[in-house]
Amino acid sequence: MLPHKLKNMNFYLEGVGYAGEIGELTPPKISHATEEWRGGTMLGPVQIDNGLQALSMEWTLGGNVPQVVTQMGEGAIDALLLRALGAFQSDTDSSVQAVELVMRGRHTELDRGTWKPGDDTEKKVMTALTYYKEIVDGVEIMEIDMLAGVYIVGGVDRYAAIREAIGT
Repeated sequence: MLPHKLKNMNFYLEGVGYAGEIGELTPPKISHATEEWRGGTMLGPVQIDNGLQALSMEWTLGGNVPQVVTQMGEGAIDALLLRALGAFQSDTDSSVQAVELVMRGRHTELDRGTWKPGDDTEKKVMTALTYYKEIVDGVEIMEIDMLAGVYIVGGVDRYAAIREAIGT
């Protein structure tokens, strides 16, 4: 069996589609914040889980896109809605997986690259995220809401007991 490979994608920012302009994107890295702990009788240290690291995504647009420039410096930490759609197809049986990423956040960096007549122009944008949801073929496989303390993986709410313990 061969893996499903990304065959095409689309991108939306605040409901505006960027078909033909989205060059690439790097989904957020999901990383746990840990600290080393070694107590008495332990043979060696272990990594204690302290929640998640900050989430961010980087994406590239071709050409000149004024909308992104006007969104720099947004005041609200979750001001912008971003949505990425990918079609992953297997060359084994031609089956297609629909992958959707839904995110909220605000832009923290805008790299306009260089201008040279006749050459490609690209903007690289870094967006800090407060919310992330991943949906594969209509099934939610991960949801992270940093502000609400929600961390759901494969339908299991990993922080439900913690929220309940602190009354939220």
